[in-house]
Amino acid sequence: MRQQSMCRPRIAVIAAAVFSFTVSAFGQPGQLTMPAAVAPQDAQPTRHLTVDEAVKLALDQNLGIQIQRIDPQIQDEGVAQARAAWLPNLSSTFSKNSNNTQNTNSLAGGSSTITSGQFSGGAGVTEVLPWGGSYTASWGNTRSTTNNLSSTFNPVISANLAFNYTQPLLRNFSIDGIRQTVAISRKVRDISDVNLHAAIVQTSRNVKNAYWDLVYQIDNLKAAQESLGLAQQSLKDNTRRVEIGTMAPIDIVDAKVEVARNEEAVILAQEAIEQAQDTLRMLIFDPKTPGFWSMKIDPTDTVPFQAQKIDAEAAVHNALDRRSDLRAARITIQESDINIRFFRNQILPDINVQTNYQASGIGGVQLQPVNIFDPAALAAREILSQRSYAAALGDVVRGSYPFWSFGVQINYPLGTSTSKANLERAKLQYAQSQTQLRNIEMQVVSQVRSVARQVEANQKRVESATASRELAEQKLAAEEKKFAAGIRETFFVFQAQRDLSTARTAEVRAIADYNKSLVDFEAVQEVAVGGGSGSITTAGSTGGS
Repeated sequence: MRQQSMCRPRIAVIAAAVFSFTVSAFGQPGQLTMPAAVAPQDAQPTRHLTVDEAVKLALDQNLGIQIQRIDPQIQDEGVAQARAAWLPNLSSTFSKNSNNTQNTNSLAGGSSTITSGQFSGGAGVTEVLPWGGSYTASWGNTRSTTNNLSSTFNPVISANLAFNYTQPLLRNFSIDGIRQTVAISRKVRDISDVNLHAAIVQTSRNVKNAYWDLVYQIDNLKAAQESLGLAQQSLKDNTRRVEIGTMAPIDIVDAKVEVARNEEAVILAQEAIEQAQDTLRMLIFDPKTPGFWSMKIDPTDTVPFQAQKIDAEAAVHNALDRRSDLRAARITIQESDINIRFFRNQILPDINVQTNYQASGIGGVQLQPVNIFDPAALAAREILSQRSYAAALGDVVRGSYPFWSFGVQINYPLGTSTSKANLERAKLQYAQSQTQLRNIEMQVVSQVRSVARQVEANQKRVESATASRELAEQKLAAEEKKFAAGIRETFFVFQAQRDLSTARTAEVRAIADYNKSLVDFEAVQEVAVGGGSGSITTAGSTGGS
């Protein structure tokens, strides 16, 4: 007691300074006066939300999810681009030419210049088939004229149909470059679905944790206000005792210091609420929402505490089946397997079967063969027949003048080929992916077990914090009775008030942490989480957790 009496002058000086600042900033010490910077605004729009409503809003408006939803559409275009190599390619040609050459052949007639002209047109289609074969089909038509007397048709009308088919027998038979690209693009598309699901789970987890953080900050403000109310009541009671002469004026300094300290705690709690609201609104609202920054979020769900039994082993098995990082790793292994199949196929001999078929027909004006050295015969040259284009087309359809061929082409590189080097690299990448998968599985098991232990620890924290708060309430009641009986000083009452404030805050924090750990325990079975209640390790949401 003597030591406390010696410290009182110092406490009185400090308390007087703090009290003077408090009175000037906040008004009289019997009232709770908010500074203008954090005072609630009546005109501020308020949005009342349950935790489920907050999650639903985030799934609709969160920018991270909106970004991730576009990725599968992008990958769909990538698959379509890869499959476009199997689409038929249609081509067409039209040309007209005229040619004048010096006559160097006595059979061409007496003219010194040979004039010939040609008009041609045609169409063709080329396609690579999904089983590795390819074909080319073309149709051509030509009309030619000439003054060469050795020609028995003038003009000449010709029609031609050509078809070529090539089928690989070893290399590019079971898989080729196009099929490899299509298969890989589909795996990339699957990964985009996995990432979208992970983004949804991650964002839902972030929203729930941000929601419970906001609820905690609101409850923490209530606890701070209750502690301030106790300090203000003690100051009021002590002031009354000073007025009636049962307490010395110096004895109310501790009460004034306690009021100032609790007013500061209320201000800090109010600022923490604003920060928690910013975090939550960034997760659940689109920035284009009217009043995005001015809207006040009012969480209608209270922080529940319902003890749950945790089955860590079942959660581990579930996570090994559903975790997004494991699913992505397995898809990566499937990609490596596709590459191995392709490069193993590429080291085989290149054996191709080729078949060709052509059909042609001739039409036009058929002239009588004559002796070019007999001028009289040239002048009396007769037309033997005229064949129309339809007749030439009939020859093509009937196959009157067919041509076909069948062959086998074999190519085999000498020495070490690039495909062998690519195959060895693909095998190493496959082994690396297998090891990475085992490493991820080990990390998944560790994370699930860690979060499960955290749930159990937080449950015990809640029970301990609740007991501490009840004991602090009993202690404060006892100290107040002793103080009223005159056997305790105000120091012990204020200490008991501080202990009760700390116990209330710890209980609210423990309940909030328990509910956040339950959220993490549910999320860790599908996505990677960092440090229990920390942020998600991969992207997928806007704002912090």
